[in-house]
Amino acid sequence: MSEIRRISNLSAQSKKSSGPYTEGKKLIYQGPLKVSDLAKLLKLSEAQIIKNLFMKKQMVTINNILNTDTIAELCLDFNYDFELIEESGDVLDVNLSAVIDPPKDLKPRPPVVTIMGHVDHGKTTLIDTIRSSNVAGGEAGFITQAIGAYQKEIHGKKITFIDTPGHEAFTAMRSRGTKVTDIVILVVAADDGVMPQTIEAIDHARAANVPIIVAVNKIDKLGADVNKVKNELLAHNVIAEEFGGDIIFQGVSAKKGTGIEELLDAILVTSEMLELKANPHRYAYGTVLEAKLERGEGPKASLLIENGTLLSKDFIVAGASFGKIRRMSNENNKVLKQAGPATPVSIIGLDEVPEAGDNFIAFETEKEAKELAFKRKQAKIDVMRGSSEGLKLSDLHQKVSDGELIVLNVIIKADNSGSAEAVRSSLEKINVQGIKLNVIRASAGQITESDVLLASASNAIIFGFNIRPSTQVRDLAERNKVEIHLHRIIYALLEQTEAALKGLLKPEFEEKVTGQAEVRAIWHASKVGTIAGSMVLSGVLKRDQSARLLRDGVIIYEGKIATMKQVKNDVKESRAGFECGMTLLNYNDIKEGDIIEGFEMVEVKNG
Repeated sequence: MSEIRRISNLSAQSKKSSGPYTEGKKLIYQGPLKVSDLAKLLKLSEAQIIKNLFMKKQMVTINNILNTDTIAELCLDFNYDFELIEESGDVLDVNLSAVIDPPKDLKPRPPVVTIMGHVDHGKTTLIDTIRSSNVAGGEAGFITQAIGAYQKEIHGKKITFIDTPGHEAFTAMRSRGTKVTDIVILVVAADDGVMPQTIEAIDHARAANVPIIVAVNKIDKLGADVNKVKNELLAHNVIAEEFGGDIIFQGVSAKKGTGIEELLDAILVTSEMLELKANPHRYAYGTVLEAKLERGEGPKASLLIENGTLLSKDFIVAGASFGKIRRMSNENNKVLKQAGPATPVSIIGLDEVPEAGDNFIAFETEKEAKELAFKRKQAKIDVMRGSSEGLKLSDLHQKVSDGELIVLNVIIKADNSGSAEAVRSSLEKINVQGIKLNVIRASAGQITESDVLLASASNAIIFGFNIRPSTQVRDLAERNKVEIHLHRIIYALLEQTEAALKGLLKPEFEEKVTGQAEVRAIWHASKVGTIAGSMVLSGVLKRDQSARLLRDGVIIYEGKIATMKQVKNDVKESRAGFECGMTLLNYNDIKEGDIIEGFEMVEVKNG
């Protein structure tokens, strides 16, 4: 597709803005300001503002954005009067329909198909078969925990597929899927039948007012009963065509490929009836499907373009993040110069990781994009504020028993934003009398010093999902008496939290980190595998002990240290300040910069 001339998404009114200024010793401002900009207006050095906020346990740099309340406090601290001018209208969002699409510009677009259903009913395997790929093989425990989007050409026509996780914890992620979808494929296992998340998926599809096609999977398995599935779905008003309804049912075996061609034909027929169209002659907008911090690339976001054409050099705002696209690629990592409606793409170039579910919009100028991102950042800062008394998770029940109403502030950090959102959604569903759980931050990436400082200032507990903090972050948390709870399985995290809230938490063992080493060189030996030349940064690491490999704070491997050498000699252990060579048991994908962390489980002494 050749480059096309696009019209802006913005109405003329949304382009107006007025800047802050001073009148003598009075600051007049309309919204949030950067530290550096505020310093110029108040005739101060950036260091003065940074020091002032640091003393209040707020860690900022010259590029951080200050909310309106913080600006007012700083004015008072530095003997300035202030006046906040209220803006009219909604400044946080842009009306994406501000440009009306002329009928002549509307062109047919691919359907967006969301695969939904209960956990382990074969959704990802179905996509594997359609794409002739192996997505499921790369999933931990073969359970999807992040949204994926893929495009496939069928009989000369493109179809975009979205794979959503099936576990109940990911309700919000499935809900997002139906917001951007045209057709829902409801996957139901023929041997298992209708389950709780099957019903939930039906509700989401109906709420989005999109047609459903039922794929009855695993018809090759012993005990498979397609008619039983049809009868069970009758109770939920999902009525097959043969029973007088309008729902297409198709029996399939995702593993063997049976019935897949017929299912794809059903998708194309349904798509033709919907007459799906979009306007490629406008700046793109759409939804962030997934986002994470990628080593060597920075913030990386998977986007679904709902309308317009996205170019590889566009300025975009995704949620509160902003940037100029540095690279745009499809699901096969092929670099794209442009992408049209209903196309899933991956981009890098944003200044921070957006949240899954955020909308994105492309702009014709950097100024417009910056203004919107600036205001959205302010909104994020405002909702993250909160306070409560500092306490330990294990102390909660006793305090409630003493008659106290507890507000438990929580910070959630996870390996990707979809997982962070899932943990948030699940924790907020825990209902224990006398305790209110308040999530003040839920985002992707490793636990940072900024997270610990926020937890300290707001007396929060930090939950880490599938990530580990660095030694420096652990030390800072210990000094600030901030609790960090780390988990790899969402069920375990929820069970521990609920047990603590109900006073049932009786830990017998806890994990103790013995030491961390940084991988600084790699060697490959045919007999032993990958050897990690490492510097021990803290504590002690021992041969044969339990260990994990961390990459940018995310757990890549968990097992044991297989061998350990210093120079050419086998050693049993290596301490902080010493170099050593290590191999990990049955694992060779080690890279420079990785962290090897040793740990052990120690008995908790009660009383």
